[in-house]
Amino acid sequence: MVGPDEPGRDEPGRDEPGRDEPGGDETVAGGPGAGGRGASAAVPDEPDAHAMDVGDSGADAPGFGDVPRGGRADGESGTWFRPLADHMGETYLRYSFTKGTDQEADFLVGLLDLGTETRVLDAGCGPGRHVRALRARGVPTVGVDLAESFCRLVVHGDSPAPAAVADVRALPTHPAFDAVISLCQGGFGLLGGPGAPLDADVAAVRQLASALRPGGRLVLSAFSSYFQVRHQADEGGEFDVDAGVMHERTQVKDRAGTDLDADLWTTGFTPRELRLVTRLAGLEPDHVWSVDPGDYARRTPDLDHAEFLLLAHKP
Repeated sequence: MVGPDEPGRDEPGRDEPGRDEPGGDETVAGGPGAGGRGASAAVPDEPDAHAMDVGDSGADAPGFGDVPRGGRADGESGTWFRPLADHMGETYLRYSFTKGTDQEADFLVGLLDLGTETRVLDAGCGPGRHVRALRARGVPTVGVDLAESFCRLVVHGDSPAPAAVADVRALPTHPAFDAVISLCQGGFGLLGGPGAPLDADVAAVRQLASALRPGGRLVLSAFSSYFQVRHQADEGGEFDVDAGVMHERTQVKDRAGTDLDADLWTTGFTPRELRLVTRLAGLEPDHVWSVDPGDYARRTPDLDHAEFLLLAHKP
């Protein structure tokens, strides 16, 4: 486990005593990275759960008004992050890793040549930091996330933007987007844990691919298995070697500073695994780079950065 302000510190509660507390304007070291910017698992069982298509939502519109609901996957595996998101709410945006959003957005704009005519879907958008950052740069962007509390922050918060409650494994869309992003384990890497099927990650990437137009590109980040074993396994984390999942017990805080005890399950990946998952999902991998939050770069994969960033395209 790394220290409070070191790169790659990317899970709720991985902070040492004396960290800044949510509740004021302070930045909280570390933060939710396993669920990071929003967990995308099954949405609540409601009658209108399949009633909308984010591909027709008008990603250039200022917002949806009320928060619509999209598709949902069968089963409850991968839903563990939703109570954490509901507890944290806007406090999520005070964790230190979120302070690198502008650098990440600038990197994406340059990498994908994003502009006013390119439509972007942020799968696992969390409270919408990348949605807002890209829209501020003139890029029509819409978000989806499991947590309704996060989606309401996107739709009704400062600089309102479109977002829908939806499951990354059952996206309510057709091939309507030029790019799909899923960053900081927002819609990918959260599907491990008790009862998780072996192919959950492939199913998720297959759904991300289904939202892309031919020639569209996917950018997703995934936690590095190498980093997990090297830096976290001896610091209280339990790494399941067979499943490739790190389990931790932690606490997350709400706006008032109230703690919530929580279990975290974060799936780690190697570059080879990411390429294999991508191909199984019908995409062609182009690059895998080593990155940290707020430090996206075209960097050869290594052992010392917390995440891998995958770039792939739809044939």
